[in-house]
Amino acid sequence: MSQEISEEAILSIRNLTVRRSGTEVLDSISLDINRGEFVGLVGPNGSGKTTLLLTILGILKPMNGSVKVFGDRPASSKNIGMVGWVPQAATQLPNSIHITVRELIQLGTLNHKNYLWGVMNLEMKRRVKTSLEMTGLSDMADIDVSRLSGGQFQRAVIARALASDTEFILLDEPLVGVDRASRNSLLKLLDDLCHHHGKTILMVSHDLSAVIQTTHRIVFLEGGIQYDGSPENLPDHSQLANLRGIEHTHSERSESWYEVG
Repeated sequence: MSQEISEEAILSIRNLTVRRSGTEVLDSISLDINRGEFVGLVGPNGSGKTTLLLTILGILKPMNGSVKVFGDRPASSKNIGMVGWVPQAATQLPNSIHITVRELIQLGTLNHKNYLWGVMNLEMKRRVKTSLEMTGLSDMADIDVSRLSGGQFQRAVIARALASDTEFILLDEPLVGVDRASRNSLLKLLDDLCHHHGKTILMVSHDLSAVIQTTHRIVFLEGGIQYDGSPENLPDHSQLANLRGIEHTHSERSESWYEVG
């Protein structure tokens, strides 16, 4: 790995409690994520994984506790554009919408604070070009997104998240609905973004095998945090696969896990 993990926490959560529809989904959890980490968030259905992401984004408000992103509250003017969001089921786009890959990625530049202050069109083009290159989509820039496979479209959505010079990427189930080759290709992309481009990543996934293979650290959530540590030390991970909504096929790390074949 070429990217070293910093001791600087870009996400700091303390005693966070969140309710949705009158139900307490997260109960007094505390969590730090440092710059350069790739963290996998796992847990059974309804355990609060998406709720946690939405709270980090500032979409949901906590009942108690605090969330600091880059040292400030979520969605503050200080950190706008620094947090990229790839939502669950991002591959679902209405058939009536016709937009090229380039145009989709350009939407991500609207989240950049400098753009709001009148950034030059040249800078916007630079960020789009960089995002295309980082995600391997340069040759598909002018193709309508309706022609993309599920894995290619997911890459385009990740590129959109990167277009604001994002430093911290939140992904909610990015591997859902893609075939094995696309899954492995996406995992290789995320690995490169973290280890070679210095991005910090928090990924929710039901694919325990993918999380074990790619991340520095796993957080197992079920009401509270039940485990927070390295994939190698994850206790009884075969038992975790029996929980609702968690898939587990192969847990051993390998240098060739990302190879398509």
